[in-house]
Amino acid sequence: MAVFTKPAPDELAAFVASGAFGKTHEFLPIAGGSVNSNFRLETSSGSLFLRIYEEQDERGAAAEATMVSALAARGVPTPAPCARGVLAGKPAAVFPWVEGTMSCQRAVTPERARAVGAALAGVHLAGRDLAAPAHRFGAEALRARLATIDPAVYPVARLARALGDLDAARDPSLPAGLVHGDLFRDNVLFRGDAVTALLDFESAYVGPLAYDLAVTVLAWCYGDALDRALMHALVAGYESVRSLEAAEKRALATEARFAAVRFAITRITDYAMRPAEGRVMKDWRRFVARLDALKGGALT
Repeated sequence: MAVFTKPAPDELAAFVASGAFGKTHEFLPIAGGSVNSNFRLETSSGSLFLRIYEEQDERGAAAEATMVSALAARGVPTPAPCARGVLAGKPAAVFPWVEGTMSCQRAVTPERARAVGAALAGVHLAGRDLAAPAHRFGAEALRARLATIDPAVYPVARLARALGDLDAARDPSLPAGLVHGDLFRDNVLFRGDAVTALLDFESAYVGPLAYDLAVTVLAWCYGDALDRALMHALVAGYESVRSLEAAEKRALATEARFAAVRFAITRITDYAMRPAEGRVMKDWRRFVARLDALKGGALT
């Protein structure tokens, strides 16, 4: 989350008034992140979260809002937008403010990992027949990103080889549906060990459910190395809601390695190659390390 566009006070007041939220008392930028501008609003109706979409057009933002609203209506713990529009010339949405804390890696316990796994499976069941925006991180899109990266600075050839090998090795028959695509620790809120909210479905698309589980394992169960106790807890939490097919279990290692390549590439293009000011910088090398750690071994 970050701040790249700050609307003028009169624009903000008009936007908030159009949603019948009353008067704005405080307008607090939320620092960090890489893509969108985010704010906390204190209004006469209570606390709200405001997002200005920096890269999505109005059509994409509307599609995401429809998808998230449907998930929330089906019991997924995610805040549905309560107003949308255009602010400072860009698509914007207002969400209820959800109280909760994010987990640092040291605070990820088996109980929290299990809760995250169960919540992810809930998304997969709730979203199995939902449409989603176009996938922005498939193999062809990743190859296009690689073409923009300086091979003298970054391991472009290595990532290209891995991308080609893993894309060819993926099983196209795996169960598919709506996937979050980015369920990292900064996209989950807790109260104690209970999940109170899943956030930021901007990377969601229709794809292999096993891929989404693999991404979440890499995000929650890897510090300096893969913590298999956390991984087993997360997968067990997932299977307490949705059972994995045998083919999905076999595919997890390949999907995890594909995910490692995906995040290595996108963290180069979205973080390392962009100005650092105002962004939380995320190190692409951590996903190259994950790729190395997963060579030749099963994930489960």
